[in-house]
Amino acid sequence: MKGRIPVAVRPERIGVLLGRGGRNKRRLEEAFGVKLEVDERRAIVYIVPAPETPAFKVLKAQKAVEAVSLGFSVEDALKLADDLVTLEIIDVSEAARNRGDLARIMARIIGSKGRFKRLLEEMTGASIVVSDKVVGVIGDYEQVRVAHEAISRIVRGQSHSSVTSFLENESRLLKRRRMELWEKWEAYR
Repeated sequence: MKGRIPVAVRPERIGVLLGRGGRNKRRLEEAFGVKLEVDERRAIVYIVPAPETPAFKVLKAQKAVEAVSLGFSVEDALKLADDLVTLEIIDVSEAARNRGDLARIMARIIGSKGRFKRLLEEMTGASIVVSDKVVGVIGDYEQVRVAHEAISRIVRGQSHSSVTSFLENESRLLKRRRMELWEKWEAYR
C-alpha cells in the first residue's frame, strides 16, 4: 500500500499519542507495521505503511490513532492489533434535541460517579470512553454488540435497572457461548 493516510487528532491528545520520548508512537508503529508522522501544529497524524504491511493493518492503525484521539489509552488502542478486536464509535448527538438533552444523555451513560460506565465495562469486557458527543467502544464483536445495545437503550430512555438486567442476561449468554466454543476447540484438538 502506497501513500499516507491523514488522521485528525484532538490537539490535547497528541502528547498521549507520542508518549514520553516517543515511546507510545514507537509501540503503535511496531504493532501495526506503519510509520506515524505527527504534525503537532495542525494536529494531524499521517499513517505511512511499510511496503509489506497489508491494507487491513493500516486501517487498524487508523482506528488505533482515532481511539487515542477519542480518549482511549494507548494500551487499549494496541488491543486493535488483534484481528478479533474492533473500535466502534457511537454518535449520541444524533439522538439529542439540544445541548441540554445531549448533556443529560451523556450523564446517564456515565452514571452517578461513573458507576454505570464501569458496570458496562465489567459486564461486557469492552473498554469504553465517553467523549463530548460520542461513545467509543473497543472489544471483540460480541462485546461491542452488547455494549452498543446497552448504550442505545440508555439513549432511548430505558432505566438503568432494566439495562442492567439486559446486561446480566447477555453476560451469562456470552460466557455460555465462550464456554461452548472452548469445549468445541478442546474436542477438536
